[in-house]
Amino acid sequence: MSNSPSLTRRSFSQLAVASAAISMVRPSGFVQAAEIKSEDRILKTLKIGMVKGNASFEEKFRTAKNAGFDGIELNAPAFEVDEIRNAIVKTGLPVDGTVCATHWQIRHTSPDAATRQQALETLIQGIEKTAAVGGNTILLVIGKGEDGPESETIPRSIENIRQALPTAARYGIDIAIENVWNEMLYDPMGSENQKVDPFIKYVDAFESPWVGMQFDIGNHWKFGDPAAWIRDLGTRIVKLDIKGYSRAQQKFTEIADGDIDWKSVRKALRDIRFHGWCAAEVKGGDEIELTRIAKEMDVALEQST
Repeated sequence: MSNSPSLTRRSFSQLAVASAAISMVRPSGFVQAAEIKSEDRILKTLKIGMVKGNASFEEKFRTAKNAGFDGIELNAPAFEVDEIRNAIVKTGLPVDGTVCATHWQIRHTSPDAATRQQALETLIQGIEKTAAVGGNTILLVIGKGEDGPESETIPRSIENIRQALPTAARYGIDIAIENVWNEMLYDPMGSENQKVDPFIKYVDAFESPWVGMQFDIGNHWKFGDPAAWIRDLGTRIVKLDIKGYSRAQQKFTEIADGDIDWKSVRKALRDIRFHGWCAAEVKGGDEIELTRIAKEMDVALEQST
């Protein structure tokens, strides 16, 4: 895939989101993710669950913003639109995207047609709610290997997810497939030098500008070189997730720990000219802890705040 599809996707996405926003009653002070300019840097976001404590959404948004984050990711469709829009207005922190809340339990790879239908309905609702709060992406785990051989689960999931593409196009939302430990598109018992080719083939099978990758830098350091995957995926990457991983200890770590070669990752991201959102996916905590995490992201990505 050349650079053109990504530019087309992002241009269309911004236009579609803007059009959708015009059709909604937009409160004064409402901020959309597309309005936040990266200015040749990577924007920092985080999963809503990382903001600890029994705070309201407004308080969680304010904590994340005070800690140095540019946006926040929600779980969709499990939120009330008005409550989120109010939090955005009160804090000025946009929702850059969401994570499909039930994708691990209600799967597009399920052999049960009713379950797949439910997965599709949840994805469509998530897309609609993501657009309603000004986001750009919805992260999706496509299924699990336990649902059958890939000769069955791959076409089954593509057929199911494809039915959400008209909604994604209507609202300008990228369906961002994550590379996760779901025993699909890689060999869970394989070597540390696996290729990203199965992911490329999967994304390209949709033949759609609305399907890309939310590439998790730490998730598959166990199975392959993130820098090589970044270059091979190229403009298929619409967003990043970041965490640490130690091959030596065989466990996930804080971003600054582990043994990921962040220098090579940064070089690869520059090579594909990636600018946009990167979501922290670590334990999280209070404002002090989140500030530390935001600074770790800046160090790993070699950015000044």
